[in-house]
Amino acid sequence: MSKSIVFLADGMADEPLAELGGRTPLEAVDTPFMDSIAEKGASGTFLTLPEGFPTSSDVANMSVLGYDLSKCYTGRGPLEAASMGIPVGASDIAFRCNLVEVSDGILQDYSAGHIETGRSRKIIADLQEKFGSGKVSFHAGVSYRNLLVLHGKEFSEKVMFHKPDSSQGEKLSDLVLTPGDDSREASRTVEFLDNLIEQTSSFLGKHELNRNVEHPANMIWPWSPGRKPNLQPFSDKYPNFKGAVISAVDVIFGLAVCAKMDIIRVPGATGFIDTNYKGKADAAVRALDDHDFIYLHVEAIDECSHMGDLRLKMQAIKDFDSRIVGPVMEALKGKDVTFAVIPDHPVPIRLRKHTRTPVPFAICGKHISPDSMKAYSETLAPRGSLGHLKGDEFMQLVLNIK
Repeated sequence: MSKSIVFLADGMADEPLAELGGRTPLEAVDTPFMDSIAEKGASGTFLTLPEGFPTSSDVANMSVLGYDLSKCYTGRGPLEAASMGIPVGASDIAFRCNLVEVSDGILQDYSAGHIETGRSRKIIADLQEKFGSGKVSFHAGVSYRNLLVLHGKEFSEKVMFHKPDSSQGEKLSDLVLTPGDDSREASRTVEFLDNLIEQTSSFLGKHELNRNVEHPANMIWPWSPGRKPNLQPFSDKYPNFKGAVISAVDVIFGLAVCAKMDIIRVPGATGFIDTNYKGKADAAVRALDDHDFIYLHVEAIDECSHMGDLRLKMQAIKDFDSRIVGPVMEALKGKDVTFAVIPDHPVPIRLRKHTRTPVPFAICGKHISPDSMKAYSETLAPRGSLGHLKGDEFMQLVLNIK
């Protein structure tokens, strides 16, 4: 049985840009190693963000891993709680809780300038000390990525929200939470959170760590709530395959925890362009010694896309190819390993938010018959022989499951 590695380039897919001569950022960057996967193998497209579900990375990565969203999707909050080791009881609802920057009634930055983790942790600790209670608790994560947990049967996960990274530059008055159903619990939850946001905003506006800084973290942004998920273990879904996940962000690690995949945490992995590329590549090669499947996730490209920074996105794509894909493939040259490259979703630079456009992928391995595509891109992949996939068809191909 051959082994497999999926190189997951978060947010890499994009649209043609006039300033790049009608090419996408991926097409405008020299990516010899991703191109070699397409040239040696075959290409296609995959639907990661089906209608009826949020356009978020938890949905997209669950799709890539082949999980049936209609049966197991519960929201991003509880997945990140699982990664952080935060218990989510039967009466608890976990929300992802960004620290964001607002001014003049506008959401300016979904990440408060990619707030440094030490500063973020102090702010979250102070929020917990000031506002934590038997009904609500705050939990620090990495940078702006934190959690808020509501405790009690009076609350509901049926809350409609706006993704902060898709809402930059918009009026706060257009981005309010609303009940997701007609229940008293949903209305009470929105009322409680609105009051909490108002109180914490006043507190954060005066916080010592928000004085004289370019990007003050002056508002909390609760979103993507859910109760404890129940994912089928990866080794049950794909018998005889032992999987491991390498990442830097809690939503991906949370998926691994819930799917009972092994987690490999790499020192210096940050989820941004300063991540430890070499450490992640080396860890993937080592992990193949005692695993059959490696999910190697890199967040940086997504972050650059949400920032709307074309130059930085192109650099992140180049780094992904030269510092992740290349070293892993070179180290495993001559071995029976299937390689696949895929983004979890597009983040077009012009929009700075996720779209539902199917993503391009390429796979090479002994069981894949090569097609005529000589490079990997959004333009070429739809012409590939593997067609337009959905559900668990991508994973079936990667793992060579008949």
